[in-house]
Amino acid sequence: MTATDPAPAREEAPSVVGKLSTLDRYLAVWILLAMGAGLGLGRLVPGMSGALAEIEVGGVSLPIALGLLVMMYPVLAKVRYDRLDRVTGDKRLMVSSLVVNWLVGPAVMFALAWIFLPDLPAYRTGLIIVGLARCIAMVIIWNDLACGDREAAAVLVALNSVFQVVAFGLLGWLYLDLLPRWLHLGDGQGLDVSVWHIALNVVVFLGIPLLAGFLTRRLGERKLGRAEYEAKVLPRLGPWALYGLLFTIVVLFALQGETITSRPLDVARIALPLLVYFAVMFFGTFLLGKGLGLAYDRTATLAFTAAGNNFELAIAVAVATFGVTSGQALSGVVGPLIEVPVLIGLVHVALAWRRRFPADGVATGL
Repeated sequence: MTATDPAPAREEAPSVVGKLSTLDRYLAVWILLAMGAGLGLGRLVPGMSGALAEIEVGGVSLPIALGLLVMMYPVLAKVRYDRLDRVTGDKRLMVSSLVVNWLVGPAVMFALAWIFLPDLPAYRTGLIIVGLARCIAMVIIWNDLACGDREAAAVLVALNSVFQVVAFGLLGWLYLDLLPRWLHLGDGQGLDVSVWHIALNVVVFLGIPLLAGFLTRRLGERKLGRAEYEAKVLPRLGPWALYGLLFTIVVLFALQGETITSRPLDVARIALPLLVYFAVMFFGTFLLGKGLGLAYDRTATLAFTAAGNNFELAIAVAVATFGVTSGQALSGVVGPLIEVPVLIGLVHVALAWRRRFPADGVATGL
């Protein structure tokens, strides 16, 4: 379902694309323009990145937090919270998500970082941090555009949030300290990150928009009824999700525009393992969902939650631990530079594969 559609529909991908608004239809163009505008502002406007970086509370960027709130709130206001028990009862989906996100994802990024960047330890460490930060925010948009299961997305990002608070520091010790020493890859290094900082990140980037979306749905249905709420309120909220996405992209790239444009060869070295990572995680998980017999909407949700990363947290941890000008921080910055256009492309891939899934949820061959 697109960000402006009021309700789900079981239609083939060409029909879905045909119903897109102008904003949705040319989303890839708007995203590229937003990235270019952000890079240009960060590079050409003196003091822009520094001024934006100073607008923060507790290490959380307020402009990015505002953009993500505007982006996620309309989608979360569409979620049917009375259906969440159907998601939590799907053991195949829940177990698969936990395994792919917290066992497979970090291990794949660890392997790719060492394979592609054996001579660049700072960038390698930054990539591993990106792999540890599982997506809890922007995946909501990609899932919605790909007609994924909104209720499943809400449950899985909430699950990722809990594990992020509990497991991030432990996984950082495992992949940055214990494993390198155990595999004789060199001395390990610690990751100085506060559990409270991670919890604050989760509250700001997921908790606030989730609460706002839940209250809007609950109060709106109580006052108007479900049919009128979905027919009148949701179409008005829908476009704001994409406005928030574009604003977030502009701010994010303006913050790091000078760093990215001044080190193009380094950016290319970091980008290559990221491209492989997104391909492995998305296509591998999509095939896993197919093999498990999941319906298209839950397969898409599983794939996007596995492929996406919480770049806000990764950048914040890298900057706090290693410094704003460090190679680790640059790896975190390159993450969304690659992730945003790649995942919008994968939205179209997922929609093209949608016809391979019949309405009863039993997948056919891709």
